[in-house]
Amino acid sequence: MSAKAAWDIFCVVVDNYGDIGVTWRLARQLAGEHGQRVRLWVDDLQTFARLCPGTSASAAQQWHEGVDVRQWPREWGGAEPADVVIEAFACELPRAYVNAMAASGRRILWLNLEYLSAEDWIVGCHALPSLQSSGLQKYFFFPGFEAQTGGLIREADLILRREAFQRDPARREDFLASLGVALQPGARLLSLFAYENAAVAGWLDALAADSRPNQLLVPEGRVLGDVAAWLGVPALHPGDRHQRGSLRVAVVPFMTQDEYDLLLWSCDFNAVRGEESFIRGQWAGRPLTWHIYPQEDDAHWDKLHAFLDLYTHELAPTAAAALRDFWRAWNAGEGAGHAWTALQREYSALLAHAEAWTHKQVANGDLAGKLVFFYTDWL
Repeated sequence: MSAKAAWDIFCVVVDNYGDIGVTWRLARQLAGEHGQRVRLWVDDLQTFARLCPGTSASAAQQWHEGVDVRQWPREWGGAEPADVVIEAFACELPRAYVNAMAASGRRILWLNLEYLSAEDWIVGCHALPSLQSSGLQKYFFFPGFEAQTGGLIREADLILRREAFQRDPARREDFLASLGVALQPGARLLSLFAYENAAVAGWLDALAADSRPNQLLVPEGRVLGDVAAWLGVPALHPGDRHQRGSLRVAVVPFMTQDEYDLLLWSCDFNAVRGEESFIRGQWAGRPLTWHIYPQEDDAHWDKLHAFLDLYTHELAPTAAAALRDFWRAWNAGEGAGHAWTALQREYSALLAHAEAWTHKQVANGDLAGKLVFFYTDWL
C-alpha cells in the first residue's frame, strides 16, 4: 500500500509545452490513481490553459481533476512545504520555500525530476542524493527506458484504452470527423508535430510523389511555417486544407493531451517532438520519428543516438538501418525524402516492433508509480 502524502510539484512553463505537459500528466495521475494530495505550482497559467481547457489564467488557486493548481507568484507569498517536493526539470524552488523546508523539523523528500534520456549514465545516477547548502538532501530522479530508471509516464489503463480504440475503425472515423477529416480509401494517415525543420520539405516531396495517397494532419504549432513554405502559401491556420500530388494536408487545432493521444492512435506514422509527445508517440504503438530539441553544443545528437541504440536493439539490421537513416535525416534537416522511401520498405517490421516496444516499457514500470514507491521506501 502506498503512503498517502502531500506533494508539491513546481513547474516553469516553456514555450514548447513539454515541461507543463509532463508535470500536468504526473500531477493528475498521482492524484487520480494513487490518492495523493497534489499541488501543482505553475508560473504561466495562460499557457497551461491551452492544455487544460477551463483553466483560469489569473486564479491564484483552482482545482482540476483532483489537483490543486496554484499560480506560482514571482514574489513568493509562503506555503507550508509538502511531504514530497518535486522541482521539475531543474527549475529553482523559491528560496523562502527551501528555508521553510529546512526549518520545518519534518522529513521532506526533495526530488529533482530530470529530463528524459536514454544515455548510459542515467542508470547509475538515478535516485542518487545530493547534499544541499541548506543541509537538506535532494534526490535526482531520472525518467528512462530501462527498468533501473524512473520509467515513463503511463496511466494504468492507457494501453487497454489505446488497443480498444485501434481495434474499432468506427471510433477512428468518428474522431477524424470531429477534426473535419475523412480518410481516403487506401490512404496512409500521418501526423506532423515538430519544431522548425528544414527536412520537412523533402519529406513532403516524397509523400506528394508517392503512388499511394497520403493524408497529413498537422496540429497548430511551430512547424506550420515550413509546411506553408512548401505549399507556397503565406501562412496556415487550423481548418486549412491543401493538396499536392498524392498528398493532402489538413491543419488541425492545438489539442488537449487526451485529444492528441487519439490523433497519435489514429495515424499509421507519427512525427513527434520534444519529450511529452515523444513519450505519447511511443505509447501509440506506431512507427514514428522524433525531432529532438536542438542544443547549441550538439549534445542532442548523443541523446538521439543513445535512444536509437536502445530502440533498434532487437530490430532486424535492414529495418534498424532504415529507421536510423530517417531519424538522422529528420534531425539534420536534409535527405528525409530519400530516407523515407527506404523506411517504407521496412514498415511492417517497424510496426510490429513499435507494438512490442510498448509492452517492454510497460514491464519497466511507470513514473508515477515509481515515485510513490520511492517515497514509501524512503520513509
